[in-house]
Amino acid sequence: MDEIIYGKNSVLEALIAGDREINKILISKNNRPDVKLNKIKELAKEHGIVFQFVAKEKFSQYSEFNHQGIIAQISPIKYLDLDDFLENKHSNESLIILDGIEDSHNVGAIIRTAVCAGVSGIIIPSRRNVQINSIVEKTSAGAINHIPIIKVNSLNNAVEKLKNSDWWIIATDASAKDNHYDINYNDMNFAIIMGAEHAGVSKSLLKLSDFIVKIPMIKEFNSLNVSNALAIIIFEAVRQKLTGKH
Repeated sequence: MDEIIYGKNSVLEALIAGDREINKILISKNNRPDVKLNKIKELAKEHGIVFQFVAKEKFSQYSEFNHQGIIAQISPIKYLDLDDFLENKHSNESLIILDGIEDSHNVGAIIRTAVCAGVSGIIIPSRRNVQINSIVEKTSAGAINHIPIIKVNSLNNAVEKLKNSDWWIIATDASAKDNHYDINYNDMNFAIIMGAEHAGVSKSLLKLSDFIVKIPMIKEFNSLNVSNALAIIIFEAVRQKLTGKH
């Protein structure tokens, strides 16, 4: 069954990636031509995808979303199997593991950050976590089409597989002793586990982790948004990779 994605970035990036079947693109007649919209029409023509200009009332059912007057009917995301991912040799690469993230906007923002940071893939559980939906796609600004999403039935089993394949596991926890920048991210494959803001990383995953880190705070407050926290940690790893300095 086709899904709906909306917004210029989401539709454009899906067209650029080209690995998902797009059935139809609907564009509001009120939309003024711009660079992105022209590119969408150009790529749609190249791939033989139908696009139609329709009255703005056609978008009334999507009024709760910032659809920018454009939606597309598209095939669902194809999830990658963890075993297939691990078959390839990896060197100094990274993964993000999401443990119980409940907000679609956070998942979308995490995906966008992960792509910018060159992360190799994102692991999500099949239950008790946001799945990929239209809000995730829109919030990711189309980045969802540029990174493998690995769905697993058990995060514990997934972590065990990673450890057996020489991946280092780094969990985040506000009460950890080590700071996120104390870890030397160079010369190793590592996976960072991000937990829900209210619950954090589960105890079973903390026990399986090789490192547990926190982001130091100057002022005590509730906590950072999970997507912001991930950005801080992963770009410390990027800094170390680019400079070669821990």
